[in-house]
Amino acid sequence: MRFALSATTATLAAGHRLKENAAMNPAELPTARDIVDFWRNAGPERWFAKNEAFDAEFGGRFLAAHEAAARGELDHWARDAEGALALLVLLDQFPRNTWRGNARMLATDAKALTIARQAIEAGLDLKAGEDLRRFFYLPFMHSESLDDQQRSVELNAALDANTQRFAVLHRDIIARFGRFPHRNKLLGRTSTAEEQRFLDEGGFAG
Repeated sequence: MRFALSATTATLAAGHRLKENAAMNPAELPTARDIVDFWRNAGPERWFAKNEAFDAEFGGRFLAAHEAAARGELDHWARDAEGALALLVLLDQFPRNTWRGNARMLATDAKALTIARQAIEAGLDLKAGEDLRRFFYLPFMHSESLDDQQRSVELNAALDANTQRFAVLHRDIIARFGRFPHRNKLLGRTSTAEEQRFLDEGGFAG
């Protein structure tokens, strides 16, 4: 007879897999292609939706690779389009799935942005299909710099209208507040009265 895992058991199992994978040696890490294939196969329906099962699978498979990338041990991947994309998935997307509601989800944003800048300068973003090209541009959309936000709007103009709509939305929030109000609680920042009113009225919440 088979029994379903309880939510608590499933959570503990996922945490155990995360610890095991974090201890992998470099020879056991997934390749850039492994990461890109996983992300491509996940598709838009899971890229931007909150899905605990997908988050657990993503975290369980790629925590060690994320941590290696965060330490700079995979920087050589950035020399080609597939490797740069894999790094951006690990540094910009992985934390947002794995540590939702925790400041750690933003910890590697700066490194992701540096890799994105270098990749775009080298024209690597243009070697990716339009569906995956957006991940070269998202680090700009996640930045609290107005210059980065304007660059995001420019880059995303070549993509679909919905992606461009979100780029403009993010840019306008930074132009208005100089930061993302929805991150204030996460980062221990005190919201201004205007920011709190924006949030209370249903303003963008991430």
